[in-house]
Amino acid sequence: QVRLVESGGGSEQAGGSLRLSCTVSGYTISRSCLAWFRQAPGKQREGVASITTDNSITHYTTDVKGRFTVSQNNAENTVYLQMNSLKPEDTAMYYCAARIPGDCSRGILGSVMFQYWGQGIQVTVSS
Repeated sequence: QVRLVESGGGSEQAGGSLRLSCTVSGYTISRSCLAWFRQAPGKQREGVASITTDNSITHYTTDVKGRFTVSQNNAENTVYLQMNSLKPEDTAMYYCAARIPGDCSRGILGSVMFQYWGQGIQVTVSS
């Protein structure tokens, strides 16, 4: 059974940094697409960043380019989202998602393409 567990969220002031972790169990993250989504109150869930674990190709939504970095650690079966220069508009529930097997080298896939989801973790950025 594949399970995704997020950690590392919390509260931060604008301009600060947080790092989210997504640890996968029940499957080795090779040959998969791992992505981060977020959903703010009253808004639709949006894809933030993704990584194809076979080739480490990454994609980002426009709002976070240059501020967020997605990376993988195969030895720990974990994907990270480093979030720098945080803004109040980054406040949301963040979800890790996996498409297994999967390839998202061409861009961030829609949420319906992912079979597995974490429980979500809150990120709050104050001004």
